[in-house]
Amino acid sequence: MNLILASSSPFRRAVLSKLQLPFEQFSPDIDESQRAQELVQDMVLRLALEKAQAVSVRFNHHFIISSDQVAVCKHTILGKPGNYEKAIQQLQFQSGEEVIFYTSLVLLNSVDNSYQQHLAETVVSFRELTLSQIKNYLKKDQPYNCAGSFKSESLGAALFRSIKTDDPDALLGLPLLSLVEMLSRVGLDPL
Repeated sequence: MNLILASSSPFRRAVLSKLQLPFEQFSPDIDESQRAQELVQDMVLRLALEKAQAVSVRFNHHFIISSDQVAVCKHTILGKPGNYEKAIQQLQFQSGEEVIFYTSLVLLNSVDNSYQQHLAETVVSFRELTLSQIKNYLKKDQPYNCAGSFKSESLGAALFRSIKTDDPDALLGLPLLSLVEMLSRVGLDPL
């Protein structure tokens, strides 16, 4: 069966491409709102599954890979800033703090709707940042479509003191080590 990446993210596409397996990319259209009283961890697991299920309607003989990610700092969910001013505010809020990224992963078999699910947690400790450093960074990387206002795969790494994770690609939005295990279980070992 063929692979479908249920995402429009160029970052997830780049991560999945590392496995050198052929796949198509298709963007799901779902409501990504948090439900009342829903824990962040439960929300990202639910959203990844809903994305895969939405795409399975169109691709019904495929393995569908989906993911969702939420960043939390001081009990506040950090979204995509969308512009320079909001990005400054986000990075000032994160300066000297720990940000936890919850990244969910689902591999769904659209033939029988069975699926595997995983939740990765990445803790990013930010350096104490000056306003000048924040502005310089934003002008160079322009991460306005990235949750937390940074791109860890480029200059954004200079914002951090440390990163704690079991899967380095989880911060990029697709926990690759877990995905390899899932794919192996369904007979699609990339090696």
